[in-house]
Amino acid sequence: MTRLIKAKKSLGQNFLTDQRVARRIIDAVSPLKSDIVVEIGPGTGALTRLLVERSGHVEAIEIDAHLADALGRTLNADNLSIVAADALVLDWGALITNAKAKLGPGPAGQDLRRVRIVANLPYYISTPIIERLLSVGRSVFDMTLMLQKEVADRITTGPGSKEYGYLSVMVQYYCIATKLFEVPPSAFTPVPRVQSAVIKLTVRERPAVEVPDEARFFALVRAAFAQRRKTILNNLKAASRAVEFAQPLESALEAASVAPQRRAETLSLEEYAALFLALDQG
Repeated sequence: MTRLIKAKKSLGQNFLTDQRVARRIIDAVSPLKSDIVVEIGPGTGALTRLLVERSGHVEAIEIDAHLADALGRTLNADNLSIVAADALVLDWGALITNAKAKLGPGPAGQDLRRVRIVANLPYYISTPIIERLLSVGRSVFDMTLMLQKEVADRITTGPGSKEYGYLSVMVQYYCIATKLFEVPPSAFTPVPRVQSAVIKLTVRERPAVEVPDEARFFALVRAAFAQRRKTILNNLKAASRAVEFAQPLESALEAASVAPQRRAETLSLEEYAALFLALDQG
């Protein structure tokens, strides 16, 4: 199927063709017959074929209508639904509800069904898709994602690293993030110019820290990373024109035990939460 379809640069398509890598990804997911797997960007079906063998039900979301049609003609499985849609604008609540209806309830009324995401994400759109998936919340059990290595490193790294940033804080607020393994460019057709990596995001039962207003909390974190070479004090001073806080910035930093000369990449998730509470509530 890969030979017959030309990848579209406009959609950032790089088809996974290495079956060893495909099997390694599916082994990392380790799906059960009670699992619902939502695959984003199935492409030519390298992962899809393995997922339908081991999962209860697979919903494959493909933005390219021609690819979706080709996959439907070459892969005929009772537990597979192919949705020609954009994952960024999809109604995820309706998709999950419909998928559960197709799989059916568990034995003796027990709902053991987990919704799991598997995706080979186009590099240029990986961050907005991850943000969209995080908004789904506890409806999803975990996500196994193949990304550009640079993005994978940003997501899974901790404070003190040059890769640590807003995306790191946002993802780790909602999920336990683990980098599983790297994937060479030779595993894809056409061959990308960058290294890839597979990560697993296990959605937390509750966020890693408790804040009363998530939108304002993430506005604070985003502002802190606005200019990485500036101190936390200077970045937040600039942001205070757009985001009003209940307490003065200098006194809030002191109350949260955050030195004003520190830079954003040195603060842990817990320190950001403490600073937010000191700023917003005093």
